[in-house]
Amino acid sequence: MSAQNTQRRSSSEGLAPSDSTATEVITAAVTSWPGVEAGHGRRGEFAFRLGRRELGHLHGDHAAHFVFPKDVWSELAAAGRITEHPVFPGRVGPAARRIAGDDDVRDVIALMRLNYDRAAA
Repeated sequence: MSAQNTQRRSSSEGLAPSDSTATEVITAAVTSWPGVEAGHGRRGEFAFRLGRRELGHLHGDHAAHFVFPKDVWSELAAAGRITEHPVFPGRVGPAARRIAGDDDVRDVIALMRLNYDRAAA
C-alpha cells in the first residue's frame, strides 16, 4: 500500500472497519453498483467506469476528480461540494473534491452515484 493510502477510516464512524482506507471504502461502495468496474488508469489515477463512461477517479486517499454537465457542475460548486479541477482551472465541467475525512468519503460516493445514475439511464 502506498504512503498516500495510509489515511484510515474509523470503525466508530460507521463507514468501514478501522483498517480500511478512503480508497477502499469508496471502491467497495462504487463497485457494488451493477456494471461498475475499477482499475488504474494511464496517469496513475484509480478510475471507476460503467461501460466506456468514467464515473470519476481517485488520486490516492486525498482527491477525487469528476466531470459533470455544466448545470450540475454549477449547482454542486454553489453548494460547496466540488471545486475546479486543478488541471482545468476556470472550466465548468471538470471537478475536484478533496478527501480529508469521512464526510468527504460519503460525498465522493454520492458524487460518483450522480454520474452512475446519469450513465445508467
